Amino acid sequence: MTNPKPALRLEGIVKAFPGVRALDGVSFDLRPGEVHALMGENGAGKSTLMKVLGGVLAPNAGQIFIGDDPVVMTSPKQAKAMGVMFIHQELSLADELSVAENIFLGELPLKSFGRVDWDKLYAATDRILETLNVSFDAKTRVGDLSIANQQMVEIGRALTVDPRAVIFDEPTASLTDAEKIVLFNVISDLQARGVGIIYISHRMEEIFKITDRISVLRDGQYRGTLHTADTNEDEVTQLMIGRSLDLSRNASHHQMGDTALEVRNLSCGRLFDDISFAVRKGEVLGFYGLVGAGRTEIAETIFGLRTPSAGQILFNGQEVQITSPIDAIRLGISLVPEDRKDQGLVLGMNCKDNMSLPQVGRLTKGPFVNHNAEIAIFDKYREKLDIRTPGWRQAVGNLSGGNQQKIVIGKWLSMHPEVLIVDEPTRGIDVGSKSEIHNLIRDLAAQGFAVIVISSEMPEVLHVSDRIVAMFAGKVMRELSAAEVTEDNLIQAISGIKQDDQRSQRR
Repeated sequence: MTNPKPALRLEGIVKAFPGVRALDGVSFDLRPGEVHALMGENGAGKSTLMKVLGGVLAPNAGQIFIGDDPVVMTSPKQAKAMGVMFIHQELSLADELSVAENIFLGELPLKSFGRVDWDKLYAATDRILETLNVSFDAKTRVGDLSIANQQMVEIGRALTVDPRAVIFDEPTASLTDAEKIVLFNVISDLQARGVGIIYISHRMEEIFKITDRISVLRDGQYRGTLHTADTNEDEVTQLMIGRSLDLSRNASHHQMGDTALEVRNLSCGRLFDDISFAVRKGEVLGFYGLVGAGRTEIAETIFGLRTPSAGQILFNGQEVQITSPIDAIRLGISLVPEDRKDQGLVLGMNCKDNMSLPQVGRLTKGPFVNHNAEIAIFDKYREKLDIRTPGWRQAVGNLSGGNQQKIVIGKWLSMHPEVLIVDEPTRGIDVGSKSEIHNLIRDLAAQGFAVIVISSEMPEVLHVSDRIVAMFAGKVMRELSAAEVTEDNLIQAISGIKQDDQRSQRR
């Protein structure tokens, strides 16, 4: 059977910015009804290529074809008219407006004298929502929806036209496992209608689950296209970064010290209950569980962002009262938050200012901040963490996800903590940068830091942790050493099956 003609293709696309050749003769094609993954490290050119396709950026050279027809994309509106839709990773919805108003924003059906035809608007929206098989209606306020349902509204925007291609950019970054299934069902329905899907993600398990082909970019150049069924993770990784990765389990070879942080019977309302654990200097303690298990809330309580309802926190063997992040920082506890863009960085500020932000008071004399001291802090951790940026003046928002994460980690390391809590350390980061972050975490433990890693990715928590705490619905189900853990008992634990229940099932 011959392959169908492409629904669209890009040939020899070149895009240059001052000092940077972001795309260097890249070609890509999408067939009707296929899911085609576009992969590469942060900064490889994926987003730039899709912005060219979506009419946001004009290429310096190359050609776009819709079917057999060459086109010039001049705007996102024109791309939409040609059936090319973009579902962005970061939602661009108006919370105060209804689902219908968001879906048809800028294209509201009108009656005479510019009045909105509400009946027509709601009827058209309900037809789209029926296709998406969602539980909310056209009049629902978008701000009242879950992240997953807001994503459905974004997809609904794509269905206001008869789409030829839909581009999904990291669509599952904020979704639970159950919500991912809903999204994948929607993608499957679009495929069945002959719509081509371009799927951008760093999550290998998703790529191998739902895609038909994988195209890889590296350093702005096309590196090849593979049929998903005929390849494996190692081959894709080598195309992406030019080398294989060490994906072995963590085996610590350094000496661990005394207990740095201990939590006894800690509770916080309905968020988590009766939590006890300890982490030693030189140890990586992993927390694994589904979204909503209470892992992040525990970290926020230890860091003083939440007030516990019961229990004790001990630091170096002494009970402490942590009522604010200032208390935690003074003790020597730092938290790299789950959402680096909203909680960890000021994207419009430069690298130097982001790095020194927690200690700007210490660096201030009178009304002036010691500029040279700030630069010295940045230079130290830029070298220590291998942060790739043209210089300290670069706005953090312009860095890749991996380098942004290193800025956040460097910011808190510069406070010289004894305990470092890292929540979802590699969310939205490419596979090469993930490896660097994992190595950094293990190096920090070897230097004597007590490190707590919270992750929703099983390979990650297995790879970096000396011990793993498995959580479900606000409770600790099991605590396992890296040598004891298996994928089966870890999955059972985070599904709410206790160790005693597992033993009785085996009998």
